[in-house]
Amino acid sequence: MAFIYDLLLSWSGVLSSIAPIISLMLITAGGIVYGLAQTQPSEVKGKWQTAAIGLVIGGLIVGAVWGSATAIRDNAAKLLT
Repeated sequence: MAFIYDLLLSWSGVLSSIAPIISLMLITAGGIVYGLAQTQPSEVKGKWQTAAIGLVIGGLIVGAVWGSATAIRDNAAKLLT
């Protein structure tokens, strides 16, 4: 049982350390794609803009979950005890 706990704890550490990097990468990629969308013809501009907004929103969601993960964990631990 201690092995599983240690494994989950190490995964938690890895995910909490890469979440801000992933968030920034998604937001930056969204900005680049949105900028590239402005150079496209109007037939495909909407598709590129939609993809860019999706990347930005995904980055914001990852950042929000990462920022609130500690509070969520602490509240869940209180509920389980």
